[in-house]
Amino acid sequence: MSRSVLDIAQFLLKRRKFSRVISLLESRSEYYENDFEYFLTLGTACLYIGDIGNAYSYYQKARDIKLTNTTMLLGQAAIFLRRGETDRALQYYLDILNMDPNNERAQSAMEFIRKNSDYSTICRWVDSGKIERFYPPLGINPDIIIRSVFAGFVFGIVASLFVIFWPQRQKVMQNLRTPPVELNLTDYEKEHSQQLDMSDTVIRYIMDNRQILDSYQLALDSFTQGRDNACQVEINRLLNSNASLSIKQKCNELARYLEVPTFDRLDGNRDNYSYDQVMDDLTLYQDCYVVWSGRISNIQKINNMSYTSDLLIGYEDLKVYEGIVQVYYQELVSELDSSKPVRILGKINLQEDGESLILQEIAIYQPLKTNY
Repeated sequence: MSRSVLDIAQFLLKRRKFSRVISLLESRSEYYENDFEYFLTLGTACLYIGDIGNAYSYYQKARDIKLTNTTMLLGQAAIFLRRGETDRALQYYLDILNMDPNNERAQSAMEFIRKNSDYSTICRWVDSGKIERFYPPLGINPDIIIRSVFAGFVFGIVASLFVIFWPQRQKVMQNLRTPPVELNLTDYEKEHSQQLDMSDTVIRYIMDNRQILDSYQLALDSFTQGRDNACQVEINRLLNSNASLSIKQKCNELARYLEVPTFDRLDGNRDNYSYDQVMDDLTLYQDCYVVWSGRISNIQKINNMSYTSDLLIGYEDLKVYEGIVQVYYQELVSELDSSKPVRILGKINLQEDGESLILQEIAIYQPLKTNY
């Protein structure tokens, strides 16, 4: 038991937990009446916390047990050096070099004494803590190793995340677009964002000045981020609002820069609006693109080039039916099979009555095999 306590204390000493070393060992003094390592460890801990009186006492007790020990002599020499008793300190350093001619601490301390023998310089070194470079060495702090390992572990995780997510960020950065400068609102447009005469205009959304400006900025931001559907929604909101004519003209101009998406770009994206979302407010989603899946029925030929069908949305498993929409095709794929599920990328258009929608097919995908 006693030895294990000393082992713990020496480990704490390496960790620079000096007060804990002193508290632990002094409470076990009856077990270590003639133990050199006990007094040496206590003396060194006291020296590092600046308790010079007890450090001197414990080192002296250690010296009574063993006369020649480099660590003990370095501790005693440091005590005399702190007090300005450089002659006595030099004698101890000479004794150390007789036992260990390559002892760097003894050599450095002697060089310091040769250049700085005045007591005021020694006091400044004591106050600044520089004097500790002449104290008995404590070895590598295990806490530093643990922190280094932990830091390496954290760095590894961060590096892994960087490898995983950086290409995605690069992809996002590559997708960023800058709207033409002329589409930025002028100060006048910002101050006069509302249309004054609305007598000949159908207004669906009444907005105040701040709402109009926020909506237009959101359209620009969405365009920059490559979120063309979200940009189109804000354009539609403004075109059907009481926004000024100049702002509406810029909305129409911005719409000209929007791109037709692909399946991969839109499917599963937050801007791939659901059938229910679109039906809640058809006006907002006009000219947006969606990927909807289901089954087709009632295929009809309109002319030599065009076809139409109904898309039963969500009915690919023959269980859930969300709604039905008419799809127009410029060219119907000959292999299209109404008995199999289908996914259609299409553009939302409104019927003349504005109360129902048409899906203009852009691309269509139908698996060769199905589990349904």
